[in-house]
Amino acid sequence: MSNEIVYSNSAMLNWTGYFAEMMDISPEKIKLLNICQKKKNVIPSIESHKRVMVFADASHKNLCYEIWEAGLGECDVWYGTGTEPGNNIQTAKIKDMINTEIKEPTVFFILNENTRESYKIGIKNENFSRGPIHYVGSEIRAVIMSLLHVDAQDVICIVSGESIAIEAAIVASEGTIIAVESDKGSQAAMEANVEKFGVHNVEIIPDLSRSSLSSLPTPRLAFIVATKNLEQDIQHLLAVNPKMQFVIYTLELDILSGIKDMFAKYNIQNMEVLQISVSKLDSKSVFITQPSPWLISGEA
Repeated sequence: MSNEIVYSNSAMLNWTGYFAEMMDISPEKIKLLNICQKKKNVIPSIESHKRVMVFADASHKNLCYEIWEAGLGECDVWYGTGTEPGNNIQTAKIKDMINTEIKEPTVFFILNENTRESYKIGIKNENFSRGPIHYVGSEIRAVIMSLLHVDAQDVICIVSGESIAIEAAIVASEGTIIAVESDKGSQAAMEANVEKFGVHNVEIIPDLSRSSLSSLPTPRLAFIVATKNLEQDIQHLLAVNPKMQFVIYTLELDILSGIKDMFAKYNIQNMEVLQISVSKLDSKSVFITQPSPWLISGEA
């Protein structure tokens, strides 16, 4: 993508002031997103903010259609073209703009009255695209997210944890989530979920080889759904970040029993082990217990 600056800082401030005056609101109540030549998470931002101002260009020509497809067609939008505010502001519903292509620098002020301006950790499993993947329960995923301590600019590598990758991508809106999916079916499901949730900061790779990781930013933390290749995964990740932090998920006792020695071998310290058990009452008033994983954390 080009490094050309479409909207300068002063231009964005001018547009922000223009819409703040027009809407009679404080600028601090507006979420700003400059997506010109960039991958930014527009849809999650609209879902969690009442007022979002998007600075866009032709690199996102189908933006209105993507917002509508995400179920946000009833949002009101005011928009104008050019790098400086003028008298060409128009208004519509997103659903009326699905055939509108962005061909020049355009600013959108999107009003979503139906949001609570909050992000709910633990997306329900039925919201994810189906595929060969067995998603972890939403309650367990909420605990996992609390262990990851994701921040807005984080870089995290997630191995075979598709739903975790989506939730992490929403939180790390200015960062990068590296999703490692080894088989075609899981890759396809991951791609479908990336499109469905509108998260453009997910990089999907087939493995942890040096060639796959070489062009990507260095992850701070790795979340790994453990397999027999766990030790090899740890080796690859320590090669790119010798201070890597780990959170490992497993349902298998034999894998759990070997992790302490594995951590000692690679000088991964401050090991903690947590087991989660969740039971839910079904329609017949019977408690159904979900699989109870172990979560093992440590840092090199």
